[in-house]
Amino acid sequence: MSIPSARPVYHPAGHDAALRGVLQDLRAGRWVSTRDLLMETTGAADRDRWTQRTQILAAAAAGSDVLRVWRAEEPDSLVLTVLHARVVVERALRAHRSAHPRTAELWREASAACRYAAEAAPDDPVPWIGLLALAQLDEDRAGGEHRAPAPEPMLFDGPWPLLAEVEKRDPGNREAYHRMLQFAYRHRPGASMTAALNFVQWASSSAPAGSALHLLPLYARVERYRREAGHEHALDLHWISEDASRTALRALRLWFDHARPESRSLLDLNHLAHALWGSHQFHDALRVFDALDPYFTVVPWSYRTPNPGSAEPATDLFVQARARCRAAVGRKDRDRP
Repeated sequence: MSIPSARPVYHPAGHDAALRGVLQDLRAGRWVSTRDLLMETTGAADRDRWTQRTQILAAAAAGSDVLRVWRAEEPDSLVLTVLHARVVVERALRAHRSAHPRTAELWREASAACRYAAEAAPDDPVPWIGLLALAQLDEDRAGGEHRAPAPEPMLFDGPWPLLAEVEKRDPGNREAYHRMLQFAYRHRPGASMTAALNFVQWASSSAPAGSALHLLPLYARVERYRREAGHEHALDLHWISEDASRTALRALRLWFDHARPESRSLLDLNHLAHALWGSHQFHDALRVFDALDPYFTVVPWSYRTPNPGSAEPATDLFVQARARCRAAVGRKDRDRP
Protein backbone atom coordinates (compact mmCIF):
# COMPACT_ATOMS: atom_id res chain seq x y z
CA MET A 1 0.00 0.00 0.00
CA SER A 2 1.47 3.34 -1.06
CA ILE A 3 1.83 6.31 1.28
CA PRO A 4 -0.32 9.12 -0.14
CA SER A 5 0.87 12.64 -0.80
CA ALA A 6 0.36 15.07 2.08
CA ARG A 7 -1.80 17.42 0.00
CA PRO A 8 -3.65 16.31 -3.13
CA VAL A 9 -3.65 18.47 -6.24
CA TYR A 10 -6.29 19.13 -8.86
CA HIS A 11 -5.47 18.69 -12.53
CA PRO A 12 -8.14 18.05 -15.18
CA ALA A 13 -5.98 15.38 -16.84
CA GLY A 14 -5.34 13.53 -13.59
CA HIS A 15 -3.24 10.42 -14.17
CA ASP A 16 -3.28 10.84 -17.95
CA ALA A 17 0.34 11.97 -18.32
CA ALA A 18 0.14 12.38 -22.09
CA LEU A 19 -2.91 14.64 -21.77
CA ARG A 20 -1.22 16.77 -19.11
CA GLY A 21 1.61 17.64 -21.49
CA VAL A 22 -0.76 18.35 -24.36
CA LEU A 23 -2.89 20.66 -22.20
CA GLN A 24 0.18 22.71 -21.39
CA ASP A 25 0.92 23.10 -25.10
CA LEU A 26 -2.67 23.94 -25.95
CA ARG A 27 -2.85 26.68 -23.34
CA ALA A 28 0.30 28.16 -24.85
CA GLY A 29 -1.33 28.23 -28.28
CA ARG A 30 0.43 25.13 -29.66
CA TRP A 31 -1.96 22.66 -31.32
CA VAL A 32 0.25 20.03 -32.97
CA SER A 33 0.53 17.82 -29.88
CA THR A 34 -3.25 17.98 -29.47
CA ARG A 35 -3.73 16.70 -33.00
CA ASP A 36 -1.18 13.94 -32.50
CA LEU A 37 -2.72 12.80 -29.20
CA LEU A 38 -6.23 12.70 -30.64
CA MET A 39 -5.04 10.81 -33.70
CA GLU A 40 -3.59 8.21 -31.34
CA THR A 41 -6.83 8.03 -29.35
CA THR A 42 -9.31 7.43 -32.17
CA GLY A 43 -10.90 4.04 -32.57
CA ALA A 44 -13.79 2.06 -31.15
CA ALA A 45 -11.54 0.31 -28.64
CA ASP A 46 -10.73 3.53 -26.79
CA ARG A 47 -14.07 5.35 -26.66
CA ASP A 48 -13.77 6.17 -22.94
CA ARG A 49 -10.48 7.96 -23.37
CA TRP A 50 -11.56 9.62 -26.62
CA THR A 51 -14.65 11.06 -24.97
CA GLN A 52 -12.78 12.21 -21.89
CA ARG A 53 -9.81 13.70 -23.72
CA THR A 54 -11.93 15.67 -26.19
CA GLN A 55 -14.02 17.05 -23.32
CA ILE A 56 -10.99 18.18 -21.31
CA LEU A 57 -9.19 19.62 -24.33
CA ALA A 58 -12.30 21.52 -25.41
CA ALA A 59 -12.63 23.11 -21.97
CA ALA A 60 -9.02 24.29 -22.25
CA ALA A 61 -9.45 25.60 -25.80
CA ALA A 62 -12.83 27.30 -25.34
CA GLY A 63 -11.32 30.60 -24.23
CA SER A 64 -8.79 30.93 -27.05
CA ASP A 65 -8.54 30.99 -30.84
CA VAL A 66 -6.05 28.13 -31.05
CA LEU A 67 -8.44 25.99 -33.11
CA ARG A 68 -8.75 28.74 -35.69
CA VAL A 69 -4.97 28.67 -36.12
CA TRP A 70 -5.12 24.89 -36.48
CA ARG A 71 -7.92 25.09 -39.05
CA ALA A 72 -5.90 27.51 -41.16
CA GLU A 73 -3.18 24.86 -41.39
CA GLU A 74 -5.36 21.73 -41.67
CA PRO A 75 -8.87 22.69 -42.81
CA ASP A 76 -9.86 19.08 -43.53
CA SER A 77 -8.77 17.55 -40.21
CA LEU A 78 -11.48 15.21 -38.91
CA VAL A 79 -10.27 15.28 -35.30
CA LEU A 80 -10.35 19.08 -35.49
CA THR A 81 -13.94 18.97 -36.72
CA VAL A 82 -14.99 16.92 -33.71
CA LEU A 83 -12.96 18.98 -31.24
CA HIS A 84 -14.37 22.21 -32.70
CA ALA A 85 -17.89 20.90 -32.03
CA ARG A 86 -16.81 20.21 -28.47
CA VAL A 87 -15.44 23.74 -28.07
CA VAL A 88 -18.52 25.56 -29.35
CA VAL A 89 -20.75 23.40 -27.12
CA GLU A 90 -18.59 24.36 -24.14
CA ARG A 91 -18.90 28.05 -25.07
CA ALA A 92 -22.68 27.79 -25.36
CA LEU A 93 -22.97 26.09 -21.97
CA ARG A 94 -20.77 28.72 -20.34
CA ALA A 95 -22.83 31.49 -21.90
CA HIS A 96 -26.02 29.90 -20.60
CA ARG A 97 -24.63 29.60 -17.06
CA SER A 98 -23.68 33.28 -17.06
CA ALA A 99 -26.92 34.41 -18.78
CA HIS A 100 -24.86 35.94 -21.60
CA PRO A 101 -26.90 37.79 -24.25
CA ARG A 102 -25.27 35.73 -27.03
CA THR A 103 -26.41 32.42 -25.58
CA ALA A 104 -29.02 31.72 -28.27
CA GLU A 105 -26.55 32.53 -31.04
CA LEU A 106 -23.85 30.31 -29.54
CA TRP A 107 -26.39 27.54 -29.03
CA ARG A 108 -27.33 27.60 -32.73
CA GLU A 109 -23.67 27.64 -33.72
CA ALA A 110 -22.89 24.70 -31.44
CA SER A 111 -25.86 22.66 -32.67
CA ALA A 112 -24.84 23.20 -36.29
CA ALA A 113 -21.23 22.24 -35.51
CA CYS A 114 -22.37 19.02 -33.83
CA ARG A 115 -24.62 18.09 -36.76
CA TYR A 116 -21.77 18.73 -39.18
CA ALA A 117 -19.35 16.67 -37.08
CA ALA A 118 -21.89 13.84 -36.84
CA GLU A 119 -22.03 13.68 -40.63
CA ALA A 120 -18.26 13.93 -41.02
CA ALA A 121 -17.57 11.27 -38.36
CA PRO A 122 -20.64 9.00 -38.42
CA ASP A 123 -19.19 6.44 -36.00
CA ASP A 124 -18.16 8.98 -33.37
CA PRO A 125 -20.37 9.37 -30.27
CA VAL A 126 -18.96 12.78 -29.32
CA PRO A 127 -21.05 14.98 -31.68
CA TRP A 128 -24.20 13.34 -30.31
CA ILE A 129 -22.97 13.88 -26.76
CA GLY A 130 -22.62 17.55 -27.68
CA LEU A 131 -26.25 17.69 -28.84
CA LEU A 132 -27.27 15.93 -25.64
CA ALA A 133 -25.41 18.54 -23.59
CA LEU A 134 -27.15 21.34 -25.48
CA ALA A 135 -30.57 19.84 -24.72
CA GLN A 136 -30.47 21.32 -21.22
CA LEU A 137 -30.48 24.81 -22.79
CA ASP A 138 -33.91 24.13 -24.30
CA GLU A 139 -35.79 25.23 -21.21
CA ASP A 140 -39.17 25.17 -23.00
CA ARG A 141 -38.36 21.82 -24.61
CA ALA A 142 -39.32 23.30 -27.97
CA GLY A 143 -37.27 20.73 -29.86
CA GLY A 144 -39.19 17.52 -30.43
CA GLU A 145 -36.15 15.37 -29.77
CA HIS A 146 -35.91 16.94 -26.30
CA ARG A 147 -39.34 15.69 -25.18
CA ALA A 148 -39.45 12.19 -26.60
CA PRO A 149 -41.22 9.44 -24.63
CA ALA A 150 -39.02 7.48 -22.25
CA PRO A 151 -38.26 3.79 -22.76
CA GLU A 152 -39.77 2.96 -19.35
CA PRO A 153 -42.97 4.26 -17.66
CA MET A 154 -41.19 5.63 -14.56
CA LEU A 155 -38.72 7.74 -16.57
CA PHE A 156 -39.07 11.33 -17.76
CA ASP A 157 -39.74 12.50 -21.31
CA GLY A 158 -36.54 13.95 -22.72
CA PRO A 159 -33.75 13.71 -25.33
CA TRP A 160 -33.88 9.94 -25.56
CA PRO A 161 -33.28 9.89 -29.36
CA LEU A 162 -29.94 11.65 -28.78
CA LEU A 163 -28.96 9.17 -26.08
CA ALA A 164 -29.92 6.36 -28.46
CA GLU A 165 -27.52 7.74 -31.07
CA VAL A 166 -24.70 7.70 -28.52
CA GLU A 167 -25.67 4.18 -27.48
CA LYS A 168 -25.35 2.97 -31.08
CA ARG A 169 -21.76 4.15 -31.13
CA ASP A 170 -20.65 3.67 -27.52
CA PRO A 171 -23.03 1.73 -25.25
CA GLY A 172 -23.01 2.99 -21.67
CA ASN A 173 -21.05 6.15 -22.46
CA ARG A 174 -20.36 7.81 -19.12
CA GLU A 175 -20.71 11.43 -20.20
CA ALA A 176 -23.91 10.83 -22.15
CA TYR A 177 -25.69 9.49 -19.08
CA HIS A 178 -24.43 12.35 -16.94
CA ARG A 179 -25.81 14.76 -19.54
CA MET A 180 -29.18 13.02 -19.26
CA LEU A 181 -28.99 13.36 -15.49
CA GLN A 182 -28.33 17.09 -15.84
CA PHE A 183 -31.36 17.35 -18.11
CA ALA A 184 -33.50 15.66 -15.46
CA TYR A 185 -32.39 18.18 -12.83
CA ARG A 186 -33.29 21.12 -15.05
CA HIS A 187 -36.51 20.03 -16.71
CA ARG A 188 -38.55 18.42 -13.96
CA PRO A 189 -39.51 21.31 -11.69
CA GLY A 190 -40.82 20.09 -8.37
CA ALA A 191 -40.00 16.49 -9.18
CA SER A 192 -36.44 16.64 -10.46
CA MET A 193 -34.93 14.48 -7.71
CA THR A 194 -37.55 11.77 -8.15
CA ALA A 195 -36.90 11.81 -11.90
CA ALA A 196 -33.16 11.72 -11.33
CA LEU A 197 -33.30 8.86 -8.83
CA ASN A 198 -35.52 6.80 -11.11
CA PHE A 199 -33.16 7.45 -14.00
CA VAL A 200 -29.94 6.48 -12.21
CA GLN A 201 -31.56 3.35 -10.83
CA TRP A 202 -32.69 2.35 -14.30
CA ALA A 203 -29.32 3.15 -15.92
CA SER A 204 -27.17 1.40 -13.34
CA SER A 205 -29.34 -1.68 -12.83
CA SER A 206 -28.53 -3.17 -16.22
CA ALA A 207 -24.98 -1.86 -16.62
CA PRO A 208 -22.22 -4.46 -17.01
CA ALA A 209 -19.38 -4.85 -14.51
CA GLY A 210 -16.78 -2.15 -15.01
CA SER A 211 -19.29 0.41 -16.28
CA ALA A 212 -19.10 3.93 -14.83
CA LEU A 213 -22.91 3.95 -14.80
CA HIS A 214 -22.70 2.16 -11.46
CA LEU A 215 -21.50 5.48 -9.99
CA LEU A 216 -24.62 7.40 -11.07
CA PRO A 217 -26.58 6.66 -7.86
CA LEU A 218 -23.77 8.25 -5.82
CA TYR A 219 -24.06 11.47 -7.84
CA ALA A 220 -27.82 11.55 -7.39
CA ARG A 221 -27.44 11.04 -3.63
CA VAL A 222 -24.95 13.90 -3.41
CA GLU A 223 -27.31 16.17 -5.32
CA ARG A 224 -30.28 15.15 -3.18
CA TYR A 225 -28.65 15.88 0.15
CA ARG A 226 -27.08 19.03 -1.29
CA ARG A 227 -30.56 20.31 -2.11
CA GLU A 228 -32.49 19.00 0.85
CA ALA A 229 -30.07 19.09 3.78
CA GLY A 230 -28.95 22.68 3.43
CA HIS A 231 -25.82 22.26 5.53
CA GLU A 232 -22.85 19.96 5.75
CA HIS A 233 -23.63 18.24 9.07
CA ALA A 234 -26.72 16.46 7.74
CA LEU A 235 -24.52 14.56 5.30
CA ASP A 236 -23.03 12.42 8.06
CA LEU A 237 -26.44 10.93 8.82
CA HIS A 238 -27.15 10.34 5.15
CA TRP A 239 -24.21 8.06 4.40
CA ILE A 240 -24.45 5.81 7.43
CA SER A 241 -27.89 4.55 6.41
CA GLU A 242 -27.94 0.94 5.30
CA ASP A 243 -29.23 1.82 1.85
CA ALA A 244 -26.51 4.43 1.22
CA SER A 245 -23.79 2.07 2.47
CA ARG A 246 -25.04 -0.68 0.19
CA THR A 247 -25.09 1.69 -2.80
CA ALA A 248 -21.48 2.73 -2.16
CA LEU A 249 -20.30 -0.86 -1.79
CA ARG A 250 -22.14 -1.88 -4.95
CA ALA A 251 -20.31 0.83 -6.91
CA LEU A 252 -17.00 -0.41 -5.54
CA ARG A 253 -17.66 -4.04 -6.43
CA LEU A 254 -19.23 -3.46 -9.84
CA TRP A 255 -17.11 -0.54 -11.08
CA PHE A 256 -13.85 -0.03 -9.20
CA ASP A 257 -12.96 -3.72 -9.00
CA HIS A 258 -13.48 -4.23 -12.75
CA ALA A 259 -12.74 -0.97 -14.58
CA ARG A 260 -9.39 -0.42 -16.25
CA PRO A 261 -7.41 2.05 -14.08
CA GLU A 262 -6.75 4.34 -17.06
CA SER A 263 -10.50 4.58 -17.76
CA ARG A 264 -11.48 5.74 -14.27
CA SER A 265 -12.66 9.32 -14.02
CA LEU A 266 -11.18 11.41 -11.20
CA LEU A 267 -14.64 12.68 -10.39
CA ASP A 268 -15.98 9.13 -10.14
CA LEU A 269 -13.11 8.09 -7.87
CA ASN A 270 -13.74 11.06 -5.59
CA HIS A 271 -17.46 10.34 -5.36
CA LEU A 272 -16.71 6.72 -4.49
CA ALA A 273 -14.06 7.56 -1.88
CA HIS A 274 -16.42 10.13 -0.39
CA ALA A 275 -19.32 7.66 -0.18
CA LEU A 276 -17.25 4.82 1.30
CA TRP A 277 -15.66 7.11 3.88
CA GLY A 278 -19.04 8.62 4.75
CA SER A 279 -20.51 5.15 5.26
CA HIS A 280 -17.57 4.15 7.49
CA GLN A 281 -16.26 1.52 5.08
CA PHE A 282 -12.74 2.73 5.73
CA HIS A 283 -10.74 -0.18 4.35
CA ASP A 284 -12.49 -0.02 0.98
CA ALA A 285 -12.34 3.78 0.97
CA LEU A 286 -8.58 3.66 1.46
CA ARG A 287 -8.21 1.53 -1.66
CA VAL A 288 -9.90 4.30 -3.63
CA PHE A 289 -7.87 7.05 -1.94
CA ASP A 290 -4.69 5.20 -2.90
CA ALA A 291 -5.89 4.95 -6.50
CA LEU A 292 -6.48 8.72 -6.53
CA ASP A 293 -3.05 9.73 -5.23
CA PRO A 294 -1.86 12.45 -5.80
CA TYR A 295 -5.02 13.95 -7.35
CA PHE A 296 -8.48 14.93 -6.18
CA THR A 297 -11.51 16.97 -7.25
CA VAL A 298 -13.15 19.71 -5.17
CA VAL A 299 -16.62 18.16 -5.62
CA PRO A 300 -18.15 16.40 -3.72
CA TRP A 301 -15.93 17.28 -0.72
CA SER A 302 -16.81 20.96 -0.91
CA TYR A 303 -20.48 20.19 -0.22
CA ARG A 304 -19.51 19.04 3.26
CA THR A 305 -17.82 22.34 4.13
CA PRO A 306 -19.29 25.66 5.27
CA ASN A 307 -18.05 27.26 2.02
CA PRO A 308 -18.91 25.00 -0.95
CA GLY A 309 -17.38 27.47 -3.39
CA SER A 310 -13.89 27.28 -1.90
CA ALA A 311 -11.29 24.66 -2.82
CA GLU A 312 -9.16 24.96 0.32
CA PRO A 313 -11.73 23.61 2.83
CA ALA A 314 -12.51 20.79 0.41
CA THR A 315 -8.83 19.89 0.25
CA ASP A 316 -8.62 19.92 4.04
CA LEU A 317 -11.60 17.62 4.34
CA PHE A 318 -10.21 15.23 1.74
CA VAL A 319 -6.94 14.98 3.70
CA GLN A 320 -8.81 14.44 6.98
CA ALA A 321 -11.03 11.74 5.46
CA ARG A 322 -8.05 9.92 3.99
CA ALA A 323 -6.17 10.12 7.29
CA ARG A 324 -9.16 8.72 9.18
CA CYS A 325 -9.37 5.78 6.79
CA ARG A 326 -5.65 5.09 7.10
CA ALA A 327 -5.81 5.28 10.90
CA ALA A 328 -8.81 2.94 11.05
CA VAL A 329 -7.10 0.40 8.79
CA GLY A 330 -3.89 0.68 10.82
CA ARG A 331 -5.73 -0.03 14.06
CA LYS A 332 -7.42 -3.03 12.52
CA ASP A 333 -4.07 -4.39 11.33
CA ARG A 334 -2.52 -3.93 14.76
CA ASP A 335 -5.45 -5.66 16.47
CA ARG A 336 -5.27 -8.68 14.18
CA PRO A 337 -3.77 -11.71 16.01
